[in-house]
Amino acid sequence: MSFDSEWSQLKADAAGQQSAHTRLNQLPADPGGGGGAPTPSGGKGSDLIVHQDDLGAVGHEAFVLHGELQKVADIAGAGANKEGVGSSMQAAKALSDHNFAMGDALSTTVSVWSSQVKTVLQMCAHISNHLDYSKKAHGNDDAQIAASLRNRDGSAVSVSEISKMVK
Repeated sequence: MSFDSEWSQLKADAAGQQSAHTRLNQLPADPGGGGGAPTPSGGKGSDLIVHQDDLGAVGHEAFVLHGELQKVADIAGAGANKEGVGSSMQAAKALSDHNFAMGDALSTTVSVWSSQVKTVLQMCAHISNHLDYSKKAHGNDDAQIAASLRNRDGSAVSVSEISKMVK
């Protein structure tokens, strides 16, 4: 018996058996047309479906954003002099040296801005690295599962054999 025919038979047998002991409770369907993947019956389910291409695209965008943000958002280091002090901090020092309160405020602004930019850069790097890792790890898991569920001749293991393994 082929996998497809055996699977169809098992589904038909399961549909024919109504167990009085099993009851699945659930919330009523979202009247607002809320999300979820379509189910075979045409309704909406709550399964999350993510494709490898989706993960790769998000990870790539996070990587690109990290690179661009790193180049354009560094106001502390922009226009640095030979000591490595950026033009904004040079201006803050010059204003403070001339007793302008604006100097301290500008220095604080540069410090807060730099801290926030570093936080966003860390988040972008984390997203990019995590999605790249997840994509690779799940691909390896899928390959390992597929290899372990094959007969010696390379054919798919039947549903009944999988059931025996689980028991």
